[in-house]
Amino acid sequence: MIPKDYQFQLYSWGKELETALGISRHLDQDEKDEFQKDLDLLYEALADDNYTIQDCYLMATDIHQAFEGSRSTEARVKNKPVPPGKHKLPPLGYSYQALEPYISREIMYLHHAKHHQSYVDGLNKAELALKNARETKNFALIKHYERELAFHGAGHYLHTIFWKNMSPHGKRYPTGELLQLIDQSFGSFSAFKEQFSEAAKNVEGAGWAILVWAPRANRLEILTAEKHQNLSQWDVIPLLVLDVWEHAYYLQYKNERPKYVDNWWNVVDWSDPESRFKQAKAVSWESY
Repeated sequence: MIPKDYQFQLYSWGKELETALGISRHLDQDEKDEFQKDLDLLYEALADDNYTIQDCYLMATDIHQAFEGSRSTEARVKNKPVPPGKHKLPPLGYSYQALEPYISREIMYLHHAKHHQSYVDGLNKAELALKNARETKNFALIKHYERELAFHGAGHYLHTIFWKNMSPHGKRYPTGELLQLIDQSFGSFSAFKEQFSEAAKNVEGAGWAILVWAPRANRLEILTAEKHQNLSQWDVIPLLVLDVWEHAYYLQYKNERPKYVDNWWNVVDWSDPESRFKQAKAVSWESY
């Protein structure tokens, strides 16, 4: 019998997807009806004692990947280069209080609306300054603005991933190919989770813990970054990120970063890293 909390999580996720289907502009009605049929089958499975948690999560994964695939097709058509100085703060996708009690509304508001906005502003300023330097051929401040570009750009992009890595009723356990590669790369999911958590707890100062797909090594790896961009690697694609800057937790957890890290797992939504992995896996360089 599937535990009630798992039933609730998947049922809530299904209802959120139904809402997304209702406002979707890239699917016709027949395609929406097919997704609804699949969701109805999932709801039936959740109430059927003959199905396991794994069965239901696999069904949900298939539905999610199909929907994300349709959205990525639309995104490839819609996505255009961002002109210098035109980056925008992305929406959270849920309310500021949605992750309570694990992350408070006050923290989420300050973190998103203030701190992330400052990275967007800093990135835009650096890009415009470098554009002006190219046009005037005055590179006197090139070192400063290249540093600003790296710091604020990495801060903006990592936070954009961070918000989508979390949700109030998301998928709390990975499945499918990503889970298989976690097992291959780290031995087991529990071993991965322990290493990721310890990496986050031991970042010196402010920074991040990051699960990445390494196209050159053709496997997963756990990295850390001080600030947003120091002590990390090139040639990798972030899948799951955890912000351990003090502004991400101090108002609620004070100096207890380990407690924040441990509680963070309660709001991770693995459907987003799985979607990112599906697209990242298409990138594979010659191994050395």
